[in-house]
Amino acid sequence: MAVSENYREYVRELFTALGGIRIRGMFGGAGIFRDDLMFGLIIEDQIYLKVDDFNRAAFEGAGQGPFLYERKGGRTVAMSYYPIPEALYDDPDELSEWARQAFAAAQRGAKQSPARRRKKK
Repeated sequence: MAVSENYREYVRELFTALGGIRIRGMFGGAGIFRDDLMFGLIIEDQIYLKVDDFNRAAFEGAGQGPFLYERKGGRTVAMSYYPIPEALYDDPDELSEWARQAFAAAQRGAKQSPARRRKKK
C-alpha cells in the first residue's frame, strides 16, 4: 500500500527540526531521507527509524523490536529499523533527538559499507 500524500506531509511536519528531509516511495512504503541517506521508513502509516548498536537500547527499552518481513520461501528477515514509540508522537523535542540518532546511525552505516559499484556490461 502506497503512503498517502497527507501522511507524507504529516511526517515532514514531525521531522521539521531536522531540516530538508525527503520522502521517496519504495517497496509499497516510503523511505525518509536526509542528505541522501535513508534514516527512516514508513510502512502502513507506521514510522520506523534506523537503529544500530548506539541507539538500539533506547528502542528496546521502550518495548520496540525490528521491522520484520517475510521473503519468498518463508524466511523472516529483521531490518535495522524499529518503530517509533507512541509517546514520541506527542513530544516533538524527544522525537527530534531520536531522529537525529537514527540519522547518525545511517551515517555510521554508510561509512562502514562503501557504495556498491555497478559492473559495466
